[in-house]
Amino acid sequence: MISVLFLGVALFAFGTLFGASMRLRLALLGALWALVVLIHLTLPAGAELRRATGEDARPWLVLAAVALIIWGYRAGLGRLRAKAQSKAPTPAATGTFSDAELHRYARHMMLRELGGPGQKRLKEAKVLVIGAGGLGSPIMLYLAAAGVGTIGVIDDDAVDATNLQRQVIHTDQSIGMPKVFSAQQQVAALNPYVAFRPYHRRLTEADAAALFSEYDLVMDGTDNFDTRYLVNRVAVAQGMPLIAAALTQWEGQLSIYDPARGTPCFQCVFPKRPAPGLVPSCAEAGVVSALPGVMGTMMALEAIKLISGAGETLRGHLMIYDGLYAETRKMKITRRAGCPVCGD
Repeated sequence: MISVLFLGVALFAFGTLFGASMRLRLALLGALWALVVLIHLTLPAGAELRRATGEDARPWLVLAAVALIIWGYRAGLGRLRAKAQSKAPTPAATGTFSDAELHRYARHMMLRELGGPGQKRLKEAKVLVIGAGGLGSPIMLYLAAAGVGTIGVIDDDAVDATNLQRQVIHTDQSIGMPKVFSAQQQVAALNPYVAFRPYHRRLTEADAAALFSEYDLVMDGTDNFDTRYLVNRVAVAQGMPLIAAALTQWEGQLSIYDPARGTPCFQCVFPKRPAPGLVPSCAEAGVVSALPGVMGTMMALEAIKLISGAGETLRGHLMIYDGLYAETRKMKITRRAGCPVCGD
């Protein structure tokens, strides 16, 4: 009997080696089994072939019964799985994404707090970035990587060699190019499924309202108070959330200003511009290269949470990050009744 079993194993192995289908290999084993049973049914007791195959047909019949039980179990399990899959609901929101996008954003969709609905909200969102410099660089890169559908950026400056120490969206080859067009090239290379709108001009009072009305969220990455107060006034007037950060040397601060939803505006917290020289710009005081990356990435993360509805945002809080001593502090901020922008 053992010799027959070895023969069966050899037949199956040779079939596998020569690329025979599973059905053909099983048919060969079935033919061998039928031959052995036929020998036991037709030859008299004591015959040489009967002795070589175990003298008795009953073990072979038991083997066939066991094989049939296993086959029946596997077939039934396969039918149950097919039935369950046919009743499974179709995943939500996948109709708005191509197969390439589903693959690209797979790690997002695995997050319980984000998933397909959150990714769909990101795809439908329109975000305006003010400034294509140190803060704007990581903002644009991570919003594009996250799949934010439309990103606009306004900046009138051109790339300079001194920018490259911290403005990571630009390269040495883009020196002299307007920053918005340099950023457009990098975003297109990173994610072709994002619509990018470059505005090569300075933001002014005359066109800010019309520009902001095309977007859902504005992010301020500028380094002067005139523009910050302008961005805040227009965002408040249109009921838009404003994510703004500022930095110098080793320290940065960040908040979401959204008085339409009960939290203070930028001018509630900073009612007056600081005295000249009190808050020097990066050009005047310097800034460590990675700090804009840290703060800009935090801004992008707040935008992702704000758009998708995941987690808790910095609405009503001001976060201060000290890169030199690796300290982070968060303080509560409230609306100011006498604020000329959002006060009663």
